[in-house]
Amino acid sequence: MKTVFAKPASVERKWFIIDAEGKVLGRVAAKAASIVRGKNKAIFMPNQEIGDFVVVINADKITVTGRKAQQKMYYRHSGYIGGLKANNFESVMARHPTMPLENAIKGMLPKGPLGRKMAKNVKIYAGTEHPHSSQKPEQIEA
Repeated sequence: MKTVFAKPASVERKWFIIDAEGKVLGRVAAKAASIVRGKNKAIFMPNQEIGDFVVVINADKITVTGRKAQQKMYYRHSGYIGGLKANNFESVMARHPTMPLENAIKGMLPKGPLGRKMAKNVKIYAGTEHPHSSQKPEQIEA
């Protein structure tokens, strides 16, 4: 019996919409990362990009459990001495409502060129409007 290798060009790629309103950050991110990797397909291969596209709407209405809104910190560094900046979840959501979800999904994808390519297949929007309605995405529950 021969092993079947699916070529990325021959794989059918679908579009999915996840409505994040009132959902928990990690659960939405895990569902989106699984679909983008292609783990929901029978022909899943960890070394190839055969996953589907994901559109996440209402990212500004995502929630976290417990006291994480005040305690969860996001760090960035300017590259200069003493240039470490730290912001909690609430302040990051006020300035960039899509950034926590982007970071969570990227952290669940493979590191390296394959993961960076997969991360481009996730489209995150703060509101309900998105320009991908012509792809006829399917609504799924996260």
